[in-house]
Amino acid sequence: MKKKLQQLLAPLFSFLHWEVDSGRILLACAVLAIIIANSPLGPSYDHLLHLQLGLAGYSMSLVHWINDGLMAVFFFVIGLEIKREFCYGELRTMSAMVMPVCAALGGMLVPAIVYSIFNYGTPTAGGWGIPMATDIAFALGVMLLAARQAPVGLVVFLTALAIVDDLGAIVVIALFYSGEISVAALLTGLVLLALAFLLGRRGVQSVWPYLLLGLGAWAAFLVSGIHPTIAGVLLGFTIPIEGQPDDDSLHQKQAHQPGYHGSLLHILEEKLEPWSSYGIMPIFALANADVSLAGASFDLTSPLCLGIIAGLVIGKPLGIYGSVKLLTQLTGAPLPGAATNAQTIAAGTLGGIGFTMSIFIATLALPDAAALNAAKISILSASVLAGTLGALLFKFCTAKTKNS
Repeated sequence: MKKKLQQLLAPLFSFLHWEVDSGRILLACAVLAIIIANSPLGPSYDHLLHLQLGLAGYSMSLVHWINDGLMAVFFFVIGLEIKREFCYGELRTMSAMVMPVCAALGGMLVPAIVYSIFNYGTPTAGGWGIPMATDIAFALGVMLLAARQAPVGLVVFLTALAIVDDLGAIVVIALFYSGEISVAALLTGLVLLALAFLLGRRGVQSVWPYLLLGLGAWAAFLVSGIHPTIAGVLLGFTIPIEGQPDDDSLHQKQAHQPGYHGSLLHILEEKLEPWSSYGIMPIFALANADVSLAGASFDLTSPLCLGIIAGLVIGKPLGIYGSVKLLTQLTGAPLPGAATNAQTIAAGTLGGIGFTMSIFIATLALPDAAALNAAKISILSASVLAGTLGALLFKFCTAKTKNS
């Protein structure tokens, strides 16, 4: 029984390992990007990021190739993670799903409302999606470092919440932050993804058909006006999570472990997770955290700054904890992992660490360079504040438990 439990939890522990280590590297790259942007190398670095690069007759700046191209791989990995969680992880049953889904919805809606209150009727009103996101790498990293005694169930809850949060952000990007739609190109992309889905249903374990169809769908989405990273997520959903690859060693491995292990999804997740965590996300941080503080119009009283900071630091924990508390009152269910109220609030506070996804949405929502710069500063400030407050709350909970 113990061995079977370890096998079922293995994907979670592996996932936590990548995310925690990634959070540290991500932070270092963000700090490095800010240092470079405010050094004599700043103008040259900015010129490099906006250098036009052509591929197959299509030209974009380097930062766009990173945000539209490399990040499609990052979102593909997210798609794999979401499918794994729904099939074998913490979201595989309705009862297990209810708490993190409700908490994630509350943690997305309340920050969006808070932001909209501050920005109603302003040119930045469209940025309401910015404070909705949680950066899973940073949030879990701070939690596991600051709250070593936190209940495992609470760690699992925050992980599941962040994954549902990612799914919600993906839906928001697809519906509200895409350009003018080209129906023909969109249908082409969807047909290619449908073919990939059929391959997955038939249990095809070779990666090449999915790669070719995925590249075609990405290109079609890029032309269609739908953000091309959405193609990456949808492709992740098509990958078979069960099956028996031709490789004999994997076949033998499959015989002794749950159906997920040895599947194409398992193999791709293991292969791509390090590249996503240690390569793509740090590159994204280097390309998008380049905030120039020289002459920056960073006004804490501006609606944009207030909306982002209040949304992440206040709206996130209020939405997450409020949803959890309401659900426990209605159903009589215990708090996640039998945690205390203070620990649950602390976990909700860490949900206010937006960073990667918040900056990504900001680049889509705010075309104005000055507004985007102010948004990035606000996201970084709010993420640091939320992380610090969450860590202090967990430290307080630990000290209180020792003294009681």
